[in-house]
Amino acid sequence: MVTKADKQAAEDSGGSTQARLGVGFTGGVIGGLLGGGSGVFYVPALEKLTSLPRPSLHGTAGAANIAVCGVGAATFAMVGGSIDLRAGTGMLVGATVGAVFGARLILRVSHRLLQWLFIGILLVTCAKLFLDAAGADPLEGSAVVSASLIENVWFTVPVSIALGVVIGAWSAGMGLGGGLLAVPALMLVFGADLTTAEGTSLLMFLPNAIVGTVVHARQGTTDLRLATLLNIGAVPGALIGVLVALALDLKVLGLVFAVFALAVAVREIYRIVAEHRSMRPATLSQE
Repeated sequence: MVTKADKQAAEDSGGSTQARLGVGFTGGVIGGLLGGGSGVFYVPALEKLTSLPRPSLHGTAGAANIAVCGVGAATFAMVGGSIDLRAGTGMLVGATVGAVFGARLILRVSHRLLQWLFIGILLVTCAKLFLDAAGADPLEGSAVVSASLIENVWFTVPVSIALGVVIGAWSAGMGLGGGLLAVPALMLVFGADLTTAEGTSLLMFLPNAIVGTVVHARQGTTDLRLATLLNIGAVPGALIGVLVALALDLKVLGLVFAVFALAVAVREIYRIVAEHRSMRPATLSQE
């Protein structure tokens, strides 16, 4: 829950309005460029910028994704990008349903488990994209299922909805990592190219971000004032990010995505190790 003391602490340590808008802008660029993943930046940035408790960090980061997803998806659709509505519609529906459960789940899952789950997703994602860039992808850019199966609505509809529920619950609960799950899923399961997967991912998470924000707000795990500033900053950032993504070669864009995922994973591992080391002296002193 975000208490009055938490809000006051966040305001006292949150820096200037310009700093918060700058964080929103940077997150918007990342989200537009990578088809999501802005929460990967928002959560650690807000951790330094504010004194909000961990659940509220995730809730506020999720709320800040509304502008990223809305502006990003619209820009992809209008400026030469593609959106896979066949798979995307089912994932959008599933993600919206998943958002209701995910925001509540965050209060019941340990901080450490959240960190390790996130790290695992990042490492799998960057490994796949590095293989693509090196020309060593065993799938040669195709999906793990046949094209005829992808065209079959009896496969696409239930699978896309199921994936949407799982990814949507994760994104709404964590406030991050949704795009880093959705983009590879769209590429591997439905055969989308990277930019199509990114545009579809942003569309998928727009209602998810809205529903997740409502749930977080009701349970007191989001700072709506801070989220509003982040969203304002994210509007021009998302626009720029999408335009850069569409201008880059697909292999170059894949490498950017992979390097970003790897850097975040390494940072999270470092934080876990540092936290473990800092706790050992305290534990020994109590023995």
